Amino acid sequence: MALPNYITPGGFARLQAEMKQLIEVERPKTVDEVATAAAHGDRSENAEYKYGKLRLKEIDRRLRFLQKRMDRAVVVDPKDQTDKGEQVFFGATVEVEDEDGVRKRYQLVGEDESEPKQGRISWRSPLGRSLLKRSVGDFVIVRRPAGEVEVEICDVAYGVDP
Repeated sequence: MALPNYITPGGFARLQAEMKQLIEVERPKTVDEVATAAAHGDRSENAEYKYGKLRLKEIDRRLRFLQKRMDRAVVVDPKDQTDKGEQVFFGATVEVEDEDGVRKRYQLVGEDESEPKQGRISWRSPLGRSLLKRSVGDFVIVRRPAGEVEVEICDVAYGVDP
């Protein structure tokens, strides 16, 4: 059984916007380009035609992917999670301190909206999985490809950006 595709309202809106862009702008433009290239004659040696057909396949593949992700999406608004207190769940913004005393803030978000450089990490990432269901003051060992690291949870907030 597949795990649910948890996503924030902002992340879901971005998926919808991408799908709308592909359906209303990219695909019609590419169809027109393919039709124009086909009108030029011999399709077997027509690079514009071949590229256009390939681009249409890529767009259709992306549309199917987005539709599947959106069908399985469970939209969770972090602002509605305030009853969770100091425990870490999806949507939480967590401040952690590593072994070297460096503090960082992360928000646990869905896979489709993960941006580690902006402090938005997937709840399925090694750090995200390690933090789930933990509370302020807990020490957590994060198993990652570069090796294990211990972090302390310093603060948990909901409805706040990282």
